[in-house]
Amino acid sequence: MTFTRYAIYYAPPATADWSRFAASWLGWDMETGAELPHPDIAGLDVAEITAVPRKYGLHATMKPPMRLAKGQTQAALEDACAALAARQQPVTLDGLQLARLGRFLALRPVGDETALNALASACVRDLDPFRAPAPEAELARRRAAGLSAEQDENLTRWGYPYVLGQFRFHITLTGKLSKPQLPLVEDALASHLLPLLPEPFQINDLALMGEAEDGRFHLIHRYALSG
Repeated sequence: MTFTRYAIYYAPPATADWSRFAASWLGWDMETGAELPHPDIAGLDVAEITAVPRKYGLHATMKPPMRLAKGQTQAALEDACAALAARQQPVTLDGLQLARLGRFLALRPVGDETALNALASACVRDLDPFRAPAPEAELARRRAAGLSAEQDENLTRWGYPYVLGQFRFHITLTGKLSKPQLPLVEDALASHLLPLLPEPFQINDLALMGEAEDGRFHLIHRYALSG
């Protein structure tokens, strides 16, 4: 399969009850590259609610999607991901919680995020030689949304505003919701997903992802954190 962009994700374990439900909620299985039936929840159009994040699959971004720099190859990136994971230790947090990020809903970690943020920073820094510079149109689009000085500096240096000090680990569950939708969707996820969430929450590997020509992200390989 040919990929147009690559990313490093935290990809939840495919067999856990919580991630099986959440992947079905989004409607895309990035492990198998197949669409999943949405859960039938009265009063909610789950397909519409999840249309925007669906193509990315169930994930938290560690190194944002990037085009390969000139002279770089997928094979070399795979080797670099393996070396990175071999230097990093697994991360354990107290759990996960449902959170509002503006008008989106996501899962956010509970507990001390110091080690988690350090892992994300290592992904951004160590793999940056593989990133092609972002096109000017993309930079302009991100700046048009309004960025702080630090976010703009990140965009210029790393190709994305929300890295390093601006990073917030999150597993996106919805697109932008209307104000009336927010509590309804929140209640549904609180009922169906929250009871399944793990305690503690562990990150044991990193996932190299590829964006196919159809715009969907597919799992290429998992790399165990073994440092």
